[in-house]
This record gives sequence, C-alpha cells and structure tokens, in this order.
Amino acid sequence: MTLPRSGLRRSRNTKIVATIGPVSSSPEMIRRLLEAGVDVFRLNFSHGAHEDHAERYRAIRQMEEELNRPVAIMADLQGPKLRVGKFAEGKIELVPGQKFRLDLDPALGNTERVQLPHPEIFAALEDGTDLLLDDGNVRLRVISHGPDHAECEVTVGRKLSDRKGVNVPGVILPLDALTEKDRKDLEFAVELGVDWIAMSFVQRPEDIELGHSLIKGRAALLAKMEKPSAIKHLDEIVKLVDGMMVARGDLGVEMPAEEVPAIQKRIVRACRQAGKPVIVATQMLESMVNSPTPTRAEASDVATAVFDGADAVMLSAETAAGSYPVEAVSIMNRIAERVESDPIYRDMIDSNKVEPEHTLADAITASANQVAITIDAKCIVTYTSSGYTTLRACRERPHQPILCITPNFRVARRMMLSFGVHSVVNNESDHITKYGPVARDTAKALGFAKSGDSVVITAGVPFGQAGTTNMLRITTVD
Repeated sequence: MTLPRSGLRRSRNTKIVATIGPVSSSPEMIRRLLEAGVDVFRLNFSHGAHEDHAERYRAIRQMEEELNRPVAIMADLQGPKLRVGKFAEGKIELVPGQKFRLDLDPALGNTERVQLPHPEIFAALEDGTDLLLDDGNVRLRVISHGPDHAECEVTVGRKLSDRKGVNVPGVILPLDALTEKDRKDLEFAVELGVDWIAMSFVQRPEDIELGHSLIKGRAALLAKMEKPSAIKHLDEIVKLVDGMMVARGDLGVEMPAEEVPAIQKRIVRACRQAGKPVIVATQMLESMVNSPTPTRAEASDVATAVFDGADAVMLSAETAAGSYPVEAVSIMNRIAERVESDPIYRDMIDSNKVEPEHTLADAITASANQVAITIDAKCIVTYTSSGYTTLRACRERPHQPILCITPNFRVARRMMLSFGVHSVVNNESDHITKYGPVARDTAKALGFAKSGDSVVITAGVPFGQAGTTNMLRITTVD
C-alpha cells in the first residue's frame, strides 16, 4: 500500500468539482487545480470532441498517479438541446404584443416566424402554454397550435438571434433524456473509465432507468435536476440515482427565480436523507470568469450551499474558460473552510440531522458517529468494497473526517464526491484481524491521528459483501 500525500489532505468536508476546458486542460494546470483544492473533475460533453476528452482524462489520471491521490472524473452529457432555426438577417427584434409563429418550415426566419425543428414540442403544447427563448429573455404565449406549428404572442420581447434555446416549463416533453449523441458519448465515457455519468434533461424516473440500462454498472449515475417535472418526481428519482446535481441555471429559466433556493434545499435534504451525494452547481463564482475575486453575493451563495450540507459545490466556466481558474478554486476552498470552522455551521448541520433508518447498518453507523464525538476520536475509518459503508457514514455528516479504505480503485475514486471522505486503496485489509492495524497506520500516516489518539472503525463482515455494515470497533493509535 502506498498512501496519498498528506499535503493534499483537505481540511474541509465539502468537495469541489471543477469543469475542465480550454484553459485548464494541460497536465500542469490540472496539477495546480488539484493542489488548490479540486476533488472531482467534470468533462462537459456539450463541448469538445472525444479525442479532447480522452486527452483530458489521461492528463487527470497522470496527475492522480503522480500525486498519489484518488480523483473522481464525471462525464456530463449534453441532453436534448431545443433550439430555434436561423434568421435571414441573423437576428430580429420582438416586442410585447407582437404575433410570432413557430413552425417546421426550414426556410430562414424573419420578424413573423422562425423554424422550431422539434415536432415533439408541438405535440405537447396546449393553448396558453408559455415558451421561453434565449434563457427566458424572450417569452411567447401559445394562442393556437397544430402538429407542425404554434401561433404565439410575444409577452416579453427583445432581440432574438440564430439557434437560441427553447424551454417549455411545466410540460413533460415526449423526448428521451438521451439523444443519439448522448448514447455515443455515454458509451465512450464509460469505456474511457469515468467514475460518474451526469444525465441532463431528466424529466421522470423512467429516464434514470434508461441511463442505468446503458451504463450497466460501469459508472455511477448522477441526475441533473433542471426540469420542474423532475422536481415533482424528486422522491422517486432520488431512490434510483447514485447522486444528484442541483442545476440551478435551467431551473431558474423554467420556474420563477424565487423558487430555486427552496428547491435547492429540498434536493439537498432529500439526497442526505437517502445517503447519496449532491452537488450544488451553476454560476457559483460566475464573476471570476473575468475577475480575480468573486462578488460578496457569490461568496454567500457558496457558503449557503456549505451550510446546507451539500456534498459538493461546482465550478463551470470559471475553470473551463475563465481567466482565473486556480484563483476560483482557491477562493471556493477558503470559503468552505471558513464556513466549516464556524460554530454556526455545526449547529445547522446537527439541527438538520436525518434519522437513521431501522437497519443494522444505520444503527452501527449512527453509533459510530456518537462514539466518535464522545471519545473525541480523530477520524472514522470505513472499510468498504462497494462504497455502501462509507456512504452511510457520510449521511451522518460527522464532526470527524471519514477515511474510506477499499481494495477497489473505482470505489475510492467515486467516493471522492461524497462529504468528508478521504479515500485510500488497500488490498491488505481483507481479514478482520487486519482492520485495526491498517486503520491505525493509515490514520497516522495521513496526519488524521497521532500516537495515543482514538479511531473509530465501521465495516461489514465478511468483507466484500455489499451492504453488510455490521461491525464497530475502537482502536488507539500506537
């Protein structure tokens, strides 16, 4: 066993997800981002060719090996992109009260009409339906419609240019969450070896079942919660997925902005209740695309996600295309550290404590957390082959860091998205007599504990059977 470098040990529980893009693809920049605080890298399949993503994947794995620290990689699928066609002049000006037609005609648009090459939308429309174009900057209300057109009235107008996006809030569209492109991207990503697949355009539980049927257990599945219809099925979807992302950008387009903060808290709470990781994403430090410092509002936004107990916070354009990618990660890291060191943080986390389920695994895990507090243990060590034991420990949001020891490198990487987890790959701890010595040596080597300190251990016996957490031990570091 070769242990991770203790210098890369995080002094926070909340994880940081960073999107890789043109400004952050080199091995040197990936190293700097890891050293600044990144735990998970996101490959955005809305942009870039497969060769680009493969090169970035290899660079991340190279740095993972050099720094000897597990790193999770997420492939974020594009999903269906609904867009209008092109205009003869490249753009038009729409004003409130104006009549405007959407249809299937591929002819270039003008001030009276434009192509909407999505018959599925027309099939799902009703009179009075609102259509949002260009992230809601243009709003149309359907007056009448047929299988190939919609006559609309402009309710909010401004300039509209070629290929702008279309959202249909409150309507479940007869579309698969995975396009043909997504299916090819998904197969490429899992063959490449990514740890997480993020699905866009999730509307219903059946979309998650489709994702699982294609992934076939080769990666964990994360649902991006960006459609109001998905929020209606939140409890059903959270049971099916391995994790969730609060994709606040699209949520904020399809529903009133004032609804999004409460929905964010609902999703975080539901995921914590289920013991599954949740990411809060979109525009967290958006101003840092062009500025070396965030706004005070952005700092508060990140802090709120940490106070809520989210497993991770995410950077998008800030690290993919911004001028200050390392600074963005560093500041997000400092915000999380500062929040978690505040007494109010622990009060809030504990006040929202979820009740253990009536299972042996939760009884052991809840007891481990309480024992660790009572004896001032320095960390909770979880032995796991599937990740289950570690995830149940994360659900408790313990005061102490969680040290995940597993023989499975894929599990070690996947767990890096979860609250408070530090992963170590160890193939020697396959017998109960080795649990104590390996836990003590690992905790001491990584700086979690020193001689005389206590460490709490949870595991499943016999080792290697998923979901059998049934053992709690206390050991003292030599």
